[in-house]
Amino acid sequence: MTLSNIEIAQAARMLSIQRIAEQIGIPDNALEPYGRHKAKVALGWLAGLDDRTDGKLVLVTAVSPTPAGEGKTTTTVGLGDALRRIGHRSMICLREPALGPVFGMKGGAAGGGHAQVVPMEDINLHFTGDFSAIGVATNLLAALIDNHIHRGNALGIDVRRITWRRVLDVNDRALRDVVVGLGGPDNGYPRESGFDIVVASEVMAVFCLATDLADLRTRLGEIVVGYTRERTPVRARDLSANGAMTAILRDALAPNLVQTLEHTPAFVHGGPFANIAHGCNSVVATRAALKLADYVVTEAGFGSDLGAEKFVDILCRSSGLRPSAAVIVATVRAMKYHGGVDVADLATEDVEAVERGAPNLIRHLGIVRETLGLPAVVAINHRAEDTDAEVQALVAVVEQTGARAVVARHFAEGGAGAEQLAHEVVRLCDEPSTLQFTYPDDATLWRKMKTIATRIYGASDITANTAVRRQIQRLQDEGYGGYPVCVAKTQYSFSTDPKLRGAPTGHIVDIREVRLAAGAGFVVMVCGDVMTMPGLPAVPAAESIDVDENGRIVGLF
Repeated sequence: MTLSNIEIAQAARMLSIQRIAEQIGIPDNALEPYGRHKAKVALGWLAGLDDRTDGKLVLVTAVSPTPAGEGKTTTTVGLGDALRRIGHRSMICLREPALGPVFGMKGGAAGGGHAQVVPMEDINLHFTGDFSAIGVATNLLAALIDNHIHRGNALGIDVRRITWRRVLDVNDRALRDVVVGLGGPDNGYPRESGFDIVVASEVMAVFCLATDLADLRTRLGEIVVGYTRERTPVRARDLSANGAMTAILRDALAPNLVQTLEHTPAFVHGGPFANIAHGCNSVVATRAALKLADYVVTEAGFGSDLGAEKFVDILCRSSGLRPSAAVIVATVRAMKYHGGVDVADLATEDVEAVERGAPNLIRHLGIVRETLGLPAVVAINHRAEDTDAEVQALVAVVEQTGARAVVARHFAEGGAGAEQLAHEVVRLCDEPSTLQFTYPDDATLWRKMKTIATRIYGASDITANTAVRRQIQRLQDEGYGGYPVCVAKTQYSFSTDPKLRGAPTGHIVDIREVRLAAGAGFVVMVCGDVMTMPGLPAVPAAESIDVDENGRIVGLF
C-alpha cells in the first residue's frame, strides 16, 4: 500500500531540535523551542556569525507549473538530504506554507513522499505564528489609518487615495473588494477597500527582505499607505506605526529551525507568493544558513519566469546574495501537459507529447543559464508511471542544449535517490558563476517591465491603459524609477493567459494595475487577471482535512 505524505511524515522518527541544532553548531542558549521538534534561533546569536565564510547557495526553480505538480519543494529537500549523504554539511531554506493554499488546492506544502520537512502538520498549520504576526502588523496599520482620519485627519489623508489593504491567511474571494466604515459617524468614514492574502502583503515582502530588526523598522516606516489631496505620500512612519509593527514582528523575524525526514537541518521562514510578490524565503534565514553550512539549497516560487527572475532581480539586488548554481525541476507529466495532453491522460505513455512540451523547459533553461547567468542542471523528478522511453526523450532534449539532465528519485527513495543530482550540483558550484540582472538599475520602470516581458516571457510588447501609464510615470517622476519591478501574473503560463501552455511567443502583456511597495523597495505590476486574494476551488482541500479519534491530523497531502 502506498502511504500518503502525511502518513510518511507521522511515521518519521524525529530527533530533538537540540540535536539538529548541534549538527550546525547552534548552542542551546540560542534556541527558543516550540515543543520538541521546532525552534526559533536567536537573532543576537546569529549576528555573531558575520565573520564566518559563506557556503555555496543553490537555487531550485522549475518549469511552468501544471495541475499535476512538479515537486520543487520536494526536490529542494531531497537535494539537501543527498548533499549530506555524500559528505557535505548542508542545509535547506524554504518558505512557510500559507494556510490559503493548504486549505485550497495544495493541502500541504512541506515536500512530498520521502523528501519532506517535519513536523509536517505543524509547518502547514500555524507553525510558530509568523504569518499571524504579519497579519496583525498589517491590520494594525490599517486600523491606525482609519483611526487617524476619524480623529481629525491631521495629515490630510485623502480617503479616496488610501492604498493600504487589510489581510488574512485564507482564500476568500468575497473580501477582495469591501466597503469599510459603514454604520454611522462612530464607525469612521465609509470608503472602498479590500483584503489581500497575507503572503501577498507588503509586510510579508518587507519581513523577508529585512536584514535585521533595525532594517525591518526602517522598511516598515517607508511603507506608503496613501496620499493627501496634494498627492503627497503618507507613510507608516507618519502615523508612528512602524515601532509597534516592529514590536509585533520582533520574535517572528528569528528564523524557524526544523529538520527533514533524514534529519538535515532546515530553516523554514517567511512565505511570499511568487506570482504576486517576490516568492523567496527570508534573507535572515538564508544568510544564517550560509554561515552554518557548506551548501545551502533554497527555492524560488513557481517557474523561473517568476521565481528565479525575482530571486535575482529583487532579492539578490537587495541583499547581495549570489547563487553558485541552479536546479530546474521538470517532470515527464509536466512536459506532456505542456504538449497538449489533458490531466486525465497524463499517466498514459506519450513520447511525442513529451517532445512537444519540452520547449517550455528549454525556455526556462535559457532564462536561468543565458539571461540570469547561472550554471544549471535539470532535475527530472521521477514518478512511478514515467516510462523509460519518456524519460530518455526528455534527457535527450536537454542534452541537445548542452546542459545535463539528471533523473532524481528522491520522492520514493529520499536523499539516496538524489545523490547523482547532488554530485552534479557540487560540480556546478565549482564552475565560474556570472550572475547578471535582467535589466539595469537606471532603466525606467516601463523599460524594466518591457524587458522582463520580452526577455523572460517571450512577449512582443507590453500595454497599459492611460490611467496606469500615468501612474507608472508618476512613480518614475517621484523618484521610484530605480526600484526593481515585481510582476504579478499567472504562474501557469509565460503569458497572462493561464490556458496558454508551452513556450508561447509574440503575446502582449497588459499591465492592469500598479502598486508601490516602498518599504519592500519594488514596484508591483499586476498583469492579466491574477488576484491578490485567491478564491477557493470547487473542491477545497479543507474538505479532506480532519482530526481522527486519536487526535491526529489527517487529510493533508
